[in-house]
Amino acid sequence: MVSTENILAFAAMSLLVIVIPGPSVLFVIGRALAHGRRTALATVLGNLVGSYILVIAVAWGLGTLVETSAAVFMSVKLAGAAYLVYLGVQAFRHRKEMRVADAKAPAGERRGDLHTVLDGVFVGATNPKGIVFFAAVLPQFVDHSSGRVPLQMMALGLVSVAIGLITDTLWALGASAARSWLARSDRRLSAVGGAGGLAMIGLGVTVAATGRAD
Repeated sequence: MVSTENILAFAAMSLLVIVIPGPSVLFVIGRALAHGRRTALATVLGNLVGSYILVIAVAWGLGTLVETSAAVFMSVKLAGAAYLVYLGVQAFRHRKEMRVADAKAPAGERRGDLHTVLDGVFVGATNPKGIVFFAAVLPQFVDHSSGRVPLQMMALGLVSVAIGLITDTLWALGASAARSWLARSDRRLSAVGGAGGLAMIGLGVTVAATGRAD
């Protein structure tokens, strides 16, 4: 259905885009610093599901609407930015509630895994970088003469998701390890949690201020 040549070419393009930290990666890092490894990994899962929702949207024509309509693109972007700021404010407000003992417990016990995954889904599905990439780049690697174009796009999207799974997980584990290393006192742990919250707030503001490439 999709040629090996197209798969490899799209994988190379995806890797080049994914390795450059964007909103999703910075969101994962912020969650790792604020809440720990388990929350970070759940966020990675949610981000990937959200990214694949974008793939499906592009495959079935909705991505074209988002990419060509400035109003729709702006609405999606601002919704994602506002949610990032909200999550960052929540993390910053509760930074003093963090304790060394809490850091040793699974982060998912303090924050529901399903809720965390859904947070990641929303951020991943409203990621401007993902919207532009899948809407503008993904269709270029489809063989229209072979037919079943939507299925080809969905298959190629799985390649990008697989690459994202590896790279985002590495970011999550790295940031979580740094948090654990810094969390040797309640004061420092509180500072780390606050830093994660501020990072998410800054990311939300940046996403809101970033314009379309065109």
